[in-house]
Amino acid sequence: MDIKRFFVDELKRVYQERIAAAGRAEADAASEAEEIRTASSRREDAKSADLQSRLASGHRKRREQWVDEVDKLIAFAERGIPDFKPQARVALGALVDVEIESDEGEREERTLFVLPVGAGTEVSGPGGDGFVAIVTPTSPVGKALVGSRAGDSFEITIDGRERHWMVSSVG
Repeated sequence: MDIKRFFVDELKRVYQERIAAAGRAEADAASEAEEIRTASSRREDAKSADLQSRLASGHRKRREQWVDEVDKLIAFAERGIPDFKPQARVALGALVDVEIESDEGEREERTLFVLPVGAGTEVSGPGGDGFVAIVTPTSPVGKALVGSRAGDSFEITIDGRERHWMVSSVG
């Protein structure tokens, strides 16, 4: 089994769930707005109906964004997910192991997958074994990571906490 393909398929599944949930929320809000409009002519109810309509519009925009993102993910995967040699530079499609150390000396190891969309999403491995975090080249971590090699290190401040990152492996 190609592990990268597995993670891409998992991310597609996450997007499909998000899209379906946003579609349901959009339909529910639109239905609620229509019910309020038809049930009453009071000014307060008109404001409530308008609020529900704006809520439905927000869900629609989010759903459309996710549809666009999953399309980009599918197009990327169809072009072929690249393999990387151990000393290759991190680029789109790389599976990267990193060690992260905080100022307090706390250490953690993470596996990151550089993809065109999905920043911040975590997907589980086969059989629920471990997980990878998705980063994009435009995310703060992705910007620091792209172009680095195994053994390279850098500092990133996230949520006001500076942390030292070291690339352990690229694959």
